[in-house]
Amino acid sequence: MAINFVRLKNLLKQNGKTFYSLRKDKIVGTETIKKLQTNTGYIDTRTISNICKYLNCQPGDIMEYVPDNNTKTGE
Repeated sequence: MAINFVRLKNLLKQNGKTFYSLRKDKIVGTETIKKLQTNTGYIDTRTISNICKYLNCQPGDIMEYVPDNNTKTGE
C-alpha cells in the first residue's frame, strides 16, 4: 500500500496514547485500528480528520506516502 501510518504510531507514543486510546475515546473503531496498524485497506478522510483533531496535528504528521514499486506512474 502506498500510504502507511507509521508516523501515527510514533505520534501516539509521543502523546502518551496508544491505538487502544483511539478506540476507547471513540475516535475510530476496531476494524479501522487494525487497518492503521497493518497498513492495509483504505482509511476515509473523516477518520483522518477525527485523528488529527484528537491529536491536534496535520494529516502529514500521521501518514506518509511511500511509492509502490509495482505501480506505474500515470495510472
